Amino acid sequence: MPDAAKTRCGFVALVGAPNVGKSTLVNELVGAKVSIVTPKVQTTRSQVRGIAIHDNAQIVFIDTPGIFAPKRRLDRAMVKAAWSGAGDADLVAILIDAKKGLDEEARTIIEKLSEARGHKVLIINKIDLVPRDSLLGLAAEADKLGVFDRIFMISAEKGDGVPDVLRYFAETVPVGPFHYPADEITDVPMRLMAAEITREKVYLRLHEELPYQSTVETDSWKDLKDGSVRIEQTIFVERESQRKIVLGEGGRMIKSISIEARKEMSAALEKKVHLFLHVKVREDWENDPARYRAAGLEFPKE
Repeated sequence: MPDAAKTRCGFVALVGAPNVGKSTLVNELVGAKVSIVTPKVQTTRSQVRGIAIHDNAQIVFIDTPGIFAPKRRLDRAMVKAAWSGAGDADLVAILIDAKKGLDEEARTIIEKLSEARGHKVLIINKIDLVPRDSLLGLAAEADKLGVFDRIFMISAEKGDGVPDVLRYFAETVPVGPFHYPADEITDVPMRLMAAEITREKVYLRLHEELPYQSTVETDSWKDLKDGSVRIEQTIFVERESQRKIVLGEGGRMIKSISIEARKEMSAALEKKVHLFLHVKVREDWENDPARYRAAGLEFPKE
């Protein structure tokens, strides 16, 4: 571990509306995949921490669920997790979509976070999709709000501008010792990470047909004598019709999901994975506190 007197370490919360690119940016900053990315809105459910080291600084990025107007119990749990992540951080980075600009969603989030402690930065993402003149106007408009210490313009998907963001965070987090081992890139338990990998593959395959309330849980994890691991997981859906969609004709869909998830798990664990997937109907699981705990969320009482 580096000399604590010469190191910096702190937490940076990434907040914003759904699908502004928070998970993509976290993965790019960390240099490895720690948060799932799909075209489906509200994919990230609980706080996911990705850990990066730049020079003598360790930065712990908190990828929070997208902030939106909650309608259901799961929505409220996700939004609460997002605000909690922002409140616990040393720095808050608000992401906005360059195409949407400072729309009502973005302004609501900025207003609520304007009094938050610590440094606040604005990250304008997806700049490759917007003309330069529009970007400069958006940055000037944001600067007039008087909320942000810095404004960055990036493309998280292409990596443009991301090194500047990482350098700023490394220079700005507080002086202090590392909180995690230098080779650790996330504090998400592997059982949960494995479930998230499978959930991503389900959404990538079926995001049009399947509601985002569907979930995945890791039922068992057994390290085998040959160095491989046997993982059993259950994909939970709300209706029998959805179960049939996940299984696919002749079981072809669940097989393809399993192959893709197993490949990514093997790469992440650096060992062979034997993955067994089951699909079950669990009606009204949104009102089951145990399911929230399994997903790393606090169960809203109302």
